[in-house]
Amino acid sequence: MQGNDYSRFWEMVIDTMMEGLVVVDMTGTILSVNQAMENLTGYSRQELVGRSCAVIRSDSCFDPQLTEKGKYCALFQCGQLKRAKCALVKKDGSLLHVLKNAALLRDEQGNVVGGVETFVDISEVVAQERVIFRLRRELTREDSFQGILGKSPAMQQLFTLVSSAAQSEAPVVIYGESGTGKELVAAAIHKLSPRSNGPFIKVNSAALNESLLESELFGHVKGAFTGADRTRIGRFEAANGGDIFLDEIGDMPLATQAKLLRVLQEKVIEKVGDLRSIPVEVRVISATNKNLGTLMADGRFREDLYYRIGVIPIHLPPLRQRPEDIPLLVETFIERARLKTKKLIQGISKAALDFLLHYQWPGNIRELINVIDYTFVVCPEGIILPEHLPVSITQKPLAGPNTAPPRPKTGERAIPKEAVLQAMHTAQGKKSEAARLLGISRVTLWKYLKEHNTH
Repeated sequence: MQGNDYSRFWEMVIDTMMEGLVVVDMTGTILSVNQAMENLTGYSRQELVGRSCAVIRSDSCFDPQLTEKGKYCALFQCGQLKRAKCALVKKDGSLLHVLKNAALLRDEQGNVVGGVETFVDISEVVAQERVIFRLRRELTREDSFQGILGKSPAMQQLFTLVSSAAQSEAPVVIYGESGTGKELVAAAIHKLSPRSNGPFIKVNSAALNESLLESELFGHVKGAFTGADRTRIGRFEAANGGDIFLDEIGDMPLATQAKLLRVLQEKVIEKVGDLRSIPVEVRVISATNKNLGTLMADGRFREDLYYRIGVIPIHLPPLRQRPEDIPLLVETFIERARLKTKKLIQGISKAALDFLLHYQWPGNIRELINVIDYTFVVCPEGIILPEHLPVSITQKPLAGPNTAPPRPKTGERAIPKEAVLQAMHTAQGKKSEAARLLGISRVTLWKYLKEHNTH
């Protein structure tokens, strides 16, 4: 390869590099840059070559100590830089986070004649580190308990009771309206208990019919029923040595209740289609949004099971009974939505927050999360205002937290297509739930879907 061909070859290699590259002389004047450096900084090669390297404005370029002669280039002071995280200012004024390496260039006699620096864009890595930092801060904040937010007296009492219940082996039943965070409380009990190293298995008693629920709980043997082509362990067996969380236990069929009672009394299970008993060592944590006393009176819940599972009852306060926690929750959910959507929304106005403080929250924490997600669809940027809230909240008269909620009125103002789509997504396609989130009737929702050509 001839000299000119060799030179062109190396120019092609350098311009193919993904890392930005800068070569400077002893005075810091830029001698050469590659295509990647042009892309990173926004400067063209003609704008960089021949100028001082200070034009790049990297915060790691100079030694932090100042002398009478001014700043000294960190590379020529230290001899090299390895994997230094720094930020540089691009031509448009924006910051770019980079990983920088730099080394001195020497001639054949060993004399320093210049320096070479490479830059790798790590903006995405820095953004992820910030997300992790914020989430860690959220989990360790003083007003958080095992990921459950609240600083009201009711929540502080709850946290104390959960800590005490976790140290016991007795069954726990968690009472609370839908959306109050019963599963979070169950998980906190497990994490704080001596069984924390064991499994934590969850079962929704309302999601399966009687035959499938028994198979899920206790397992089945091959051939026990049509489709049982193999033996399968149940959730109780999988939870051995740990905790099992039976959500919506008030919806459990009576026949399954009887078998659950035997597990609690004798600590054994039988797979569906099998007569052999299998010992299990499991602590049961139950939850329900129903009144088990009423269910017992109606003959839909066994009295003996009620006293077995309810040794330690825990009652979760609904959100309307702890309005002092709403600002904290709103701030947290806005932060989460901002990290998820990357929308430039800084917070919520006092007027909008007042509506949230006086709303009754029949859907509790889950509904508040949905409302914040809705505002991030409707609000373009800046501050969340009352007009960005669902009409089901803003068109109700402001009332004290203990006032019975009036019936929602259908809003007359147009609802953006994005808001309709977000509500349908949040409601997982259930039109009745989407209509409730939007504060309109199901018929009106149908009209909007037809108008927006959305099905």
